Amino acid sequence: MELLVVGAGEMGRWIAQTVDRPVALADVDAAAAERAAADLGAGVRAVPTDTSETFAAVCLAVPVSAVDAAVERYAPRAERAMCDVTGVMAAPVTAMRAALPDRERVSMHPLFAASNAPGNVAVVADSPGPVTDAIRATVAAAGNHTFETTVEEHDAAMETVQAGAHTAVLAYALAAADVREEFATPVSAAMDDLVTAVTGGTPRVYREIQETFDGADAVARAARRVADAEGETFEDLYREAGE
Repeated sequence: MELLVVGAGEMGRWIAQTVDRPVALADVDAAAAERAAADLGAGVRAVPTDTSETFAAVCLAVPVSAVDAAVERYAPRAERAMCDVTGVMAAPVTAMRAALPDRERVSMHPLFAASNAPGNVAVVADSPGPVTDAIRATVAAAGNHTFETTVEEHDAAMETVQAGAHTAVLAYALAAADVREEFATPVSAAMDDLVTAVTGGTPRVYREIQETFDGADAVARAARRVADAEGETFEDLYREAGE
């Protein structure tokens, strides 16, 4: 069973090295696909984005903004199944239902940067079967914890764990003064580590997360409540935050 992975970026390379070979890689940057195939070694080859080949399954590892077009474009290339690792659930699940009503469909979200694998992988098994089951099994066999969710639960959770968390970390980084390292507290040191983790990624990826999911405004409102609180009101907020 050969899998076509569309997108040779971080998560495309991750899924390509995690699943069983053979794997084909396609990317709008053909050179990136060639480099990824060479790096990943035997059993991985690069193909053009306009390939006329068909594959047992197609996995989309494209930006969130490109997922609808990618589903439509690559549905004819998927003989039995399609999956995605785009990081959002509503758009790919809806698009795959429309384009591949009689084929297997699964949406997966690795909740980590590829450099931090293995980790948790959220799964919406919209129309599972033996091909997608095999893909999910290889992901789990690589040490990842896969768990099933729904489109609604996943996308609502991303408002907190991605959009909200990133907003809080970036706001701290933008507001923080440049102080000597000796002044660091356990809390500030942990925050500095989070800033390093978030800002070490790709700005475009984080922009798309913020544009896709709500959550930033809720963090901004909460920060304003804390900044304005005095006396017992602050203590009440402190206790509320710990609940």
